[in-house]
Amino acid sequence: MSTEQNLQDIMRLPAELLYQDELKALIDDDQGKIPAGWQMSPQSVLKFIVGGKAGNKIITPKYIGNSRIVEMAIATLVTDRALLLIGEPGTAKSWLSENLAAAIYGNSGLVVQGTAGTTEEQVRYSWNYAMLLAQGPTPEALVQSPVMRGMEAGGIARFEEISRCASEVQDALISILSEKTISIPELGKEMNARKGFSIIATANTRDRGVNEMSTALKRRFNIIVLPAPADLETEVEIVKKRVAEIAASYDLQAAVPADEALHKVVTIFRELRSGMTLDKKEKVKSPAGVISTAEAISLLTNSMALAASFGNGEMTEEDLAAGLQGAIVKDDDKDRLVWKEYLDNVMKKRGASWRGLYNACKEINQ
Repeated sequence: MSTEQNLQDIMRLPAELLYQDELKALIDDDQGKIPAGWQMSPQSVLKFIVGGKAGNKIITPKYIGNSRIVEMAIATLVTDRALLLIGEPGTAKSWLSENLAAAIYGNSGLVVQGTAGTTEEQVRYSWNYAMLLAQGPTPEALVQSPVMRGMEAGGIARFEEISRCASEVQDALISILSEKTISIPELGKEMNARKGFSIIATANTRDRGVNEMSTALKRRFNIIVLPAPADLETEVEIVKKRVAEIAASYDLQAAVPADEALHKVVTIFRELRSGMTLDKKEKVKSPAGVISTAEAISLLTNSMALAASFGNGEMTEEDLAAGLQGAIVKDDDKDRLVWKEYLDNVMKKRGASWRGLYNACKEINQ
């Protein structure tokens, strides 16, 4: 089986494979100074993230928003400071982290996923206990964490949802970020980071009270806050781009949603998220769940799957209504009431262009 066929079988390609042609074009066309451990210059990394041209190759934008934020993130990684991306759910923290790692190091897979069950061993190192019992502590029995592998190779390690980890797990990073070493007392040695090593961490503002990061750890990061999309059109553009990419990767046999459907979904999400209609004339209640840009992308992708699997491939108002119901009504009775009030007090009054979607949503929310 060829490499191309193998890649086609992968459900979700990492950024370095998904955009490998763009990365190659940028590396070949790069005229800037390349920092130690990087595969391209900071200017080329920026072009990979925000879009542009490399020779005759069009570089598609991966992050749509303020390019100055991306410049600050890249500049941080040129230094010896780690990067912490903070924002509301759906502000592309993980997506930006993955694409930065892919562009800088060529491997975005050195990831520690922060959860309540994440242990210090997953940040530092652990042991193959069968080998440890048979041979004692040896280099062969050592199981390196993604962070340690990044240090050894001079690459970028990623730490997702760091605030979901217990404080003692978070604090395991302090000495790593300060000294750029991991001590292995069982072997009587230290792992020293090579030039190019850094960590990109993400934290969700909704989780701020779960395990607050210590001041000592925060000082080791340059913190950048990723804002929600500034306006309706920007959010529509983000949703449209990502839905098309995801639909192509899943090979959904459905037409990409029309601009009118995209505007309706994003309008609903922005109003429910802010607690007010876009024209500022009426307050609305917000559901308990997160009404993020990422949720809108997932909603539209699922609606396309419905249209492809059980329709003629053209997304209907009923397909869209089913997606909206699943995205908004999470806390059952409370969210169902919030959604009913929005339908009756806002959507119903928006005229003929919204009537089909209103009727479909009203029917499914009975």
